[in-house]
Amino acid sequence: MTAWRTLFTYNKYATITARALRASLKEEERVVAEKRGLTSTRFQKWENGVGGQQTLAKEAESKSK
Repeated sequence: MTAWRTLFTYNKYATITARALRASLKEEERVVAEKRGLTSTRFQKWENGVGGQQTLAKEAESKSK
């Protein structure tokens, strides 16, 4: 078993290495790479086999506060 597996999961390992790689890039390339790294989650409610409007998870979270 490799050393990093004893400390954290593969997803955590991939996140750490991606962050380190982005930090090592020049400013212009770093900004572009950081934008690619952002993700958003959408969801929609389904009723009677018909999907409703898609909503961003962050929008729904801010509305519920």
